[in-house]
Amino acid sequence: MWYTIFSFSITSAALLIALLGIWLTAILPLIDRWSKRFFILYFTALMACSLVSLADLIMNQYLGIALQRIFGFVEVLLLSVPIPMLTGYLVHCCKNDVKKKAVLRTTAVFWIMFFLLLGSTLFTEHIYIVQTAGQFQRGEWFALLLIPLDAITLLNMVCLIRWRRLLSRKYFLAFLIAILPMTATLLVQTFVDVSALLDISTVLSAVSMFGLIISEQIAQNLRQQQEIACQEASVNVLQMRPHFIYNTMMSIYYLIAQDTEKAQQITLDFSAYLRKNFTALAKEGAVPFDEELEHTRAYLSIEQTRFEDNLFVEFDTPHTSFRIPPLTLQPIVENAVKHGLDPELSPLHVTIKTRHTENGSVITVEDTGPGFGENDNDEPHVALANIQKRLQMMCDGKLEIAQRKEGGTAVTVWIPEYTA
Repeated sequence: MWYTIFSFSITSAALLIALLGIWLTAILPLIDRWSKRFFILYFTALMACSLVSLADLIMNQYLGIALQRIFGFVEVLLLSVPIPMLTGYLVHCCKNDVKKKAVLRTTAVFWIMFFLLLGSTLFTEHIYIVQTAGQFQRGEWFALLLIPLDAITLLNMVCLIRWRRLLSRKYFLAFLIAILPMTATLLVQTFVDVSALLDISTVLSAVSMFGLIISEQIAQNLRQQQEIACQEASVNVLQMRPHFIYNTMMSIYYLIAQDTEKAQQITLDFSAYLRKNFTALAKEGAVPFDEELEHTRAYLSIEQTRFEDNLFVEFDTPHTSFRIPPLTLQPIVENAVKHGLDPELSPLHVTIKTRHTENGSVITVEDTGPGFGENDNDEPHVALANIQKRLQMMCDGKLEIAQRKEGGTAVTVWIPEYTA
């Protein structure tokens, strides 16, 4: 009685996992077409096997020996289908074009052998005997039936170990959880009846595949968000303030006649500024802080040449041995100058500081401008919000905006230690 209850519970769990797997595979948008088809077929086979097993458990006492033999044939056949399917998916994920045909052909040969041996159970009792009580008893050739499946699972394990460097850690663990218990259980089942463990290993394999779908979806979403964040950064670069470019070019024009040396210097600074902006488009990960600092100095040199005694800058950056997302520091400083500089008010002082803490690196940009309210949905907050998003996505960093007691604004950036 307890065995029937246990089998019913395991089979119901497998059916639920199969239904959830089919549903998730169908609705998740970022799974590639090949994987989507594989998972739908995989979980469909598991669902069909679970339904046949449930029907067999419920109707066992009402079926004749002939029907029980047919139910047993269909159940074992469906139970075997995911095994060669895992081989196909492993080969697909490894992209091993050289050896994939040989592995797939070998698997096909073993599974055809199993199918022929299983088909013989409809006509002979040498492999297993169906008793009047509905119980299956091993025949003298029962081990022969499982040898082809043992060979496929062992082949899967060998391929997984040999091709492990072709797989990510996530995929390797998923395949290991899916293949190893099934391999061990089938080998034991060849000699000793452990049908309950075989059911558990089947469910465990399905759970592993189910987890693979979820983790892959999460990874795809993260990659997509990172791409969006990087694209937003690229758009911000391309959308440089037209009046800044115009004013800089006009400053160069007038300085050529008034101060040739200054005109040459601002031209070099402006060229460096543009080069750093467009170089950042090609950057996919974090860059050394020194590069961002150089970019910021080029920008500030332009502004100091234009505004002369109205803009003062102080650098206190003893700590530079860390990495940050491109276009982080310079836009923060540009934001401070743009919204803090007013020729009718006192000169603007901008201070850039860095320090190292036990948790990582800290950058602080302070200005003596008029500041802005924390709840203002204005341009400064929008620009800094974009920087905050890229910090979070690219290096798990943080950005905080605060009003200074002395007046003005302080923007603080935290970069975790592991990005150094």
